[in-house]
Amino acid sequence: MNVLLAVLNFISQEILNVPAYLIGIVAAVGLIALKRSTGQVIAGALKAAMGYLILGAGATVVTNALDPFGKLVFKATGAHGVVPTNEVIVAQASSQFGASSAYIIVLSFLIMLLFARFTPLKYVFLTGHHMVFMSTLMALVLSVGFGKGASQWIIVIIGALLMGVIMVVMPAFAQPFMNRVTGSDKLSIGHFDTLGYVVSGAVGSVVGKKSRSTEDIDFPKGLSFLRDSMVSTTLLMVVLYLVFSVWTAIAVPAQQAFTVFPSHPENWGAFFMAAFAQALQFGIGVSIILYGVRIILGELVPAFQGIANKVVPGARPALDVPIVFPYGANASLIGFLASFAGGLVALVIIAVWLGPVWGLALILPGMVPHFFDGGGAGVFGNATGGRIGAIVGGFINGMLITILPAILMTVLGSFGLSNATFGDADFAWYGTVVGKLAQMGLPTGAVMLLLVAVVLFVAAWVWQVKVVNTGWLPAAKHAEFIEEIKAKEQKEQEAAKAAAKAARAAAKASKTEAATA
Repeated sequence: MNVLLAVLNFISQEILNVPAYLIGIVAAVGLIALKRSTGQVIAGALKAAMGYLILGAGATVVTNALDPFGKLVFKATGAHGVVPTNEVIVAQASSQFGASSAYIIVLSFLIMLLFARFTPLKYVFLTGHHMVFMSTLMALVLSVGFGKGASQWIIVIIGALLMGVIMVVMPAFAQPFMNRVTGSDKLSIGHFDTLGYVVSGAVGSVVGKKSRSTEDIDFPKGLSFLRDSMVSTTLLMVVLYLVFSVWTAIAVPAQQAFTVFPSHPENWGAFFMAAFAQALQFGIGVSIILYGVRIILGELVPAFQGIANKVVPGARPALDVPIVFPYGANASLIGFLASFAGGLVALVIIAVWLGPVWGLALILPGMVPHFFDGGGAGVFGNATGGRIGAIVGGFINGMLITILPAILMTVLGSFGLSNATFGDADFAWYGTVVGKLAQMGLPTGAVMLLLVAVVLFVAAWVWQVKVVNTGWLPAAKHAEFIEEIKAKEQKEQEAAKAAAKAARAAAKASKTEAATA
C-alpha cells in the first residue's frame, strides 16, 4: 500500500501537477498516432512542453507584477478580509488530505479518459494545476462533510467520480461559446471558472447585439500606437499603478507604504519607479503568455488530431484560459478591469448585507483570479456581445468569484475558519454543492452526490448531442451585425481605392494633355 501510494503521489505531484509534462506527453502520443518519425515526435513533444512552460513563465511574471498592485489597492483603500487563493488553501490542506487527493486525481483522470472514449463528451482536460486544486477540494469537502467515520476509499471513489464528471461536463457546456470565440471547434476551455465564461457569453449575446468588437476600437491618429496590444496593456497598467501609488503615498504613512516594495530603497522616488517597473513587468508577462499560446497551438492541435483519430476519436483538448487571450487582447484587459469592479461591488454587498445577515466572510478582490478569470470572461463576452458584452460579462464574473467563494467557506470546516478559500467560480459552486450534500452523512449523502453526478452528466450529454453537435452558435444576431460592419467597411475601402485610382488616372490624363498642348 505504501509503495502504491508513493507511486500515485509521484504521478500526481511530479507529472500530472506539471501541465507542461502532461502537454508534452499528449503531443507525443498524438504524433505517434499520426506515425510521425522519432525526431518529429521528440521535437513536437518538447516544443509543446516548452510552449506551456513559456505560458507559465508569463503567468508567473503577471502574478508577481499583480501582487504589489493588490497591496497598493488594499493599503490605499484600507480594505481587510480574505483574498481567495487556490495555492494557499491547497498548501494548508495537503498535509491532512494529500493522500486522498493523490488517489482522486489519478483515478479521476482515468475516468475522464473513459468518458471521452465511450461517450459523446469527448473532452480531455489538460490543465494540471486545476486538476490538483479540484482533487484537493473534493478530498476536503467530502472529508469534512462525511465526518471522521467515512472510509478513505469512499471519499476517493466518490471524489474521483465527481471530479471526472466535472472535467467533461463544464467544457461541454462552454463549447458553443468557445467555438464562437475561436471560430472553429478544435479547442475547448479547461479551466474551473467555466461558469463565469458561460454566463459572460450568454449575457453578452443579450446585451451586446449591436456592439462592435473590442478589437475594432478606433483610436485617433495620434493614438494609433495603442492598436498594439502590448503597448496599450502596459500603458494602462502604468496609469493604474501610478494612480494607486500616489493614493497610497497620500493616505498611508511612509514606512507602511514602503513595505509594498521591500527590496527597494525607502524613498518616494524609488517607490514610484518600482511601481512603474512592475507595470512594465505586467506588460512583458502578457506578451510572454501570448507567445506561449501560439507555440502550444502550433504543436498541440496537429498532434491532437492523432489522438482524436486513434486513441480518443473526436476528442478535443481542454486547455487553460490564456489560450483564448489571443482571440481578444483588448477584451481580456477590459474583462480584467470590469471583473475587478464587479468584485468591489460584491465586496460592498457582502459587507452591507450578506455578511451581517448570513455570516459570510468578506472576500477581497484577488488580482490574479480577476486577471485570468476576468480576462477570459471579457473574451467570451466580446465574442457574443462586443464591447458591452466584455464589460458586462467581466463585471458579472467579478461578482461571481467574490460571492461564491464566500459561500464555499461555509463547507470548508476549520479551513474556512482559517480565512482561506478557493478563488474560481467552479470550485466555489461545485464545492459548495458537494459539501452541503456530504453533510447529510452516509449513505444518504453519498447517494445524493451520485445523483448529482448523474444529472450533470446526462444534462451535458443531451447538450452535447442536441446543441454542440448540431453546430449551434450563440449570438447569431451579433455575428450578423459584425459581418454587416465588415462588409460595409470593405465596400468603403474598395470605393476609396477606386476613387484614388480614378484620381490618379485623371491626374495622368491631365499631364498628358498638358504635354501635348
